[in-house]
This record gives sequence, structure tokens and C-alpha cells, in this order.
Amino acid sequence: MTAAPDVVKACCASAYSSPAARWLLGDSYHPGGAELTGRLVRALEVGPGATVLDVASGAGTSALQAAREAGCRVVGIDLSEESVASAGRAAADAGLDDRVRFLHGDAEAIPLPDVSAVGVLCECSLCLFPDKEMAAAEFARVLVPGGRLALSDVTAAAELPTELRSLNAWMACLADARPLEGIAELLEEAGFAIVRTERHDAALDALLDRVEGRLRVARIAGNLLPSEIGRGTERWLGLVAAAREAVRDGLLGYGVVVAARR
Repeated sequence: MTAAPDVVKACCASAYSSPAARWLLGDSYHPGGAELTGRLVRALEVGPGATVLDVASGAGTSALQAAREAGCRVVGIDLSEESVASAGRAAADAGLDDRVRFLHGDAEAIPLPDVSAVGVLCECSLCLFPDKEMAAAEFARVLVPGGRLALSDVTAAAELPTELRSLNAWMACLADARPLEGIAELLEEAGFAIVRTERHDAALDALLDRVEGRLRVARIAGNLLPSEIGRGTERWLGLVAAAREAVRDGLLGYGVVVAARR
């Protein structure tokens, strides 16, 4: 994958703000859904009045869940202005806009002051950031000492086959995935102490199963569905098939890292 970082960011922001993404992935946009999000929110160990940052907040689903379950204040940032606007509307509709707000911003240059958050949530997004070291440094910068990061992401145990290293594979959170141990090491180098790591590979397999089923429906339904889905259906089915094979072979998985800022 040789596309420039800005191109990768723009493609990912556009893809994940589209109706096609929500139709294919569901409201959570990530493996494990609300159940795994709840686990991450509890790992942050935050309560009412605390400020949590949700990095790459997308439609705002996880930010709203965190506010409901922990009673905290949440600031979501996302590179897509469309996602920021729709997430803001969702917060207002849920009656949570007094505690949840969304900002347009880049994970590699978070638009918040130093030590302004008690917790950082980042779900299935680190793999999309071209400069992961900068993103990790930004997580540490905005956290108070002792503040926690709860991160989930696609993991890759080894060099992936060619079909899983394309721009499309990057947008699908596959091409630049790291080993779980590599993610932990990256965070340690950014100033975090690792609290624990977890494997949730079955959650990725379940999401791929859902996406494959939806793509097969799209192939049959054709123009009855959003136009973004119909274009390139066979190509996306091929990518999903390659990803599922990689999961079976132990090359791809899904993991969680909980860490505290030193």
C-alpha cells in the first residue's frame, strides 16, 4: 500500500461516514459491538464528572454508551465532518448533548489541551492511523497521569498476503494491523504502563460473517440498496473471504489493550 497518508485518511473518513458503512457494519462499526464497548468503558474506571475522549468516534454510538453507563462527560473526535454532525444530532436526540459533544479532529493532532481527559477510548481505529506513534503520543498527552486508555483493534500476527495489503484492505482495518504485543509495545514507548491485554478473535470472525452476509444480499438486491454498496461487491466479497481465511490461519484477530499513563 503506497498511498500518501492524507489520501488514506480522506478515504477512511469518507468510507466510514457513508450509509453503506452503517448498513454493512451496524451501529457500533467494530467487532464485539456494545458488549465489548461496555467492557472497555468499565476498564477506564471513570465515573460522573470525569472527561473521556472517544478517538475516531464515528456515529457517536460508543460515546453515548459511555456517557449512559459511566455517567461521564465524553468528547468525541472524528476526521469526518459529516460523522461529527450526525453524532451531534444523535446526542441531542438521546438527551445527552449536555454531557457529550463531538469535534472535527485528527487522532494524530487531537484538538484538546494537555492533561484534559481522565480516560481515552479508541475502538478499531489505530489500524487506520498512518502515524500510529504520533497517535499514541497524543493519547498520552491529553491524559492525566494515571488516566487510562482502553483500546481495541484488529491485530495481525505476521506479514499479510497481498490482497490484505491494498488501500481497500487498509480502509477495512486490515492492511496496517499490528500484533497485539506490538500495540502494547507502541503504547509503552508513548508513556503508558500496560494494565492488561485480551484476545477477542471470535468478535472479528462474527463481524466478518455479518459483512459477508450483507454483501451477498447486496449482490442480489442491486439497486434497491445504497449505491456505494452495489459498486465493487465482488471485490469486497473477495476481501472478506481473504480476511476470514487469515482469521482461521491465525494471521488476523482482534485484541484489547488497557493501559495507564505513567
